[in-house]
Amino acid sequence: MTDVFKDDRLLAEVVEFARAAGALALDYFRYGDTTTAVVKFKDGNSPVTEADKKADDFLRSRLGALLPDVGWLSEETIDSDLRLSRARIFIVDPIDGTRAFMSGDPRWGVCIALVENGHPVFGIVHMPALSKTYVAANGRGAFLNETPIRAQSSNPDEPLVAGPPSLLKSLAAQGMRFHAEPRIPSLAYRLVRVADGGISVALASTNARDWDIAAADIILREAGAGLYDIDGRAARYNKPETRHGVLLAAAPPLLDKFLIGLRRAAVN
Repeated sequence: MTDVFKDDRLLAEVVEFARAAGALALDYFRYGDTTTAVVKFKDGNSPVTEADKKADDFLRSRLGALLPDVGWLSEETIDSDLRLSRARIFIVDPIDGTRAFMSGDPRWGVCIALVENGHPVFGIVHMPALSKTYVAANGRGAFLNETPIRAQSSNPDEPLVAGPPSLLKSLAAQGMRFHAEPRIPSLAYRLVRVADGGISVALASTNARDWDIAAADIILREAGAGLYDIDGRAARYNKPETRHGVLLAAAPPLLDKFLIGLRRAAVN
């Protein structure tokens, strides 16, 4: 655990829970090969594996014991309106990037955010197969494996941008110049790559859910970037509807430029 958080027993424990859940999932992961986990499909043909379920059960048990009065929202748990009555809530994705996990692509992660009154208080995006742990807490900075991180753009005239091909095509049609990063299957990882300076801009298409983005959101913010809808509004969490529209992650030098491009693309 990074020194800046060593006095925060709660956050330190949650980070260890994220790592332990990642270790559970790693037992079923095969680099470059198909997972050994049993795979089923939910409504909408979305896959879920026994590794997702085991990690989810583990996190719900440990986090529930740690803070019994905090609400719960997870991709792999049936939602309940009870969470709406709670000022604080854990928002969890036990495996973000399940299809990558299933196919042997290491770009999948465990995401945990503690949200209070609609805003993340802290977030963890742990990438077990990449040995990367991103952590951020409100007002205390963002870190990758104990090293402070900061969003930046090495080439603001032609920045490196990651996102769905349809959105990239729409931006290019507006005459915007950028380099497209090859597809990053985990949305949370796509977003935190902006936080660590690996890419300049990340995009998410309509229907990202709270659990896909809440942990990455605070990591972005503490790294000097942010996550916004096309009207420039920051995301809010623990609402009745967990879906979000098109989202943009970027630092201020590129934020306005790409927001304008997204608005024009939406109009056209």
